Amino acid sequence: MATALEAEADKDRNVAAGEVPAGGARAVPGALRKIDPASSVFSRRERGLYRDAVRRFFKNKLAIAGLILVIILVILAVFADDWFLAIPLGREAEPLLAKYHYNDVFVGPSGAFPSREWWLGTDLAGRDFYSRIVYGARVSLSIGLLAQLIAFSIGIPLGAMAGWRGGRIDFGVMRLVDVMSAIPVLLFAFLIMARLGPGYWNVMLAIGLTSWIAVTRLTRAQFLSLREKEFVEAAQSYGAGGWRIVRHHLLPNSLAPIIVALTLGIPIAIFAEAALSFLGVGINPPTPSWGQMLSRDGLANINFFWHLALFPALMIAITMLGFTLMGDGLRDALDPYMLKG
Repeated sequence: MATALEAEADKDRNVAAGEVPAGGARAVPGALRKIDPASSVFSRRERGLYRDAVRRFFKNKLAIAGLILVIILVILAVFADDWFLAIPLGREAEPLLAKYHYNDVFVGPSGAFPSREWWLGTDLAGRDFYSRIVYGARVSLSIGLLAQLIAFSIGIPLGAMAGWRGGRIDFGVMRLVDVMSAIPVLLFAFLIMARLGPGYWNVMLAIGLTSWIAVTRLTRAQFLSLREKEFVEAAQSYGAGGWRIVRHHLLPNSLAPIIVALTLGIPIAIFAEAALSFLGVGINPPTPSWGQMLSRDGLANINFFWHLALFPALMIAITMLGFTLMGDGLRDALDPYMLKG
């Protein structure tokens, strides 16, 4: 009797340890092996959308190349001088990656071509052209980013209201979008600059006020699609209000295409600044931006001083290439329907 009880207790311990199948069933090959909880499929941590997106992004060689270009441009913009040390110490910033301040005139011969001493040559005022290119990265990239922030601060709320509320709000927002779409963007930005005058902040404001139309359409389309999903109905059944649903459900699920649009919009804004500078209503000299350097000195003297047009145009092209490759990679990585890779 005692032996039977001990055997039954041993069987219970084996079942609890995962060595013997419960219910007294005949063990199949491999069933007597002890289950390792660490390798169980039930204990694996699920990979979320953004974790999987990072993995897919870094498998895209073109996207990595674009990211490297963007990082290099950001480093040039941030570390052109030591402003991060000069501001706390209360002194003027000194060149760091740049060789000279962007407005140091006659540091070299006027209109010198690229050489070992002057890497990218000098302009007609004897200023080091490499230093002005480096400082121009700060101006052009900051205008592109801040202009997009203005556009998104206008376009996302309008698109969210139109997509979520619908009805008269949707009708009014979309008619406004239709009217603005009928006006050429560059012409509208030129009219704004003609009224405000040239300058850094005016250029940024003009580009931002003309770039929100595509953002509004994108946000509205995302909200129209997501508001019919089951998770929105579930949130409504639990008594969640409209603002809570928009903030916690619709907007987070719309971030992927919005992030891609932001990435692709930055080089477009830089190109718009270059066009406005070419028309003479861009950045005020001597503050350097690539568009202003290309239009004021480069194109006017391209037959004699080719380097004044080549290097600003090359930087604009590299910037657009880097952000475009990175944006395309983000679009592919954040697409939840892409299961490959």
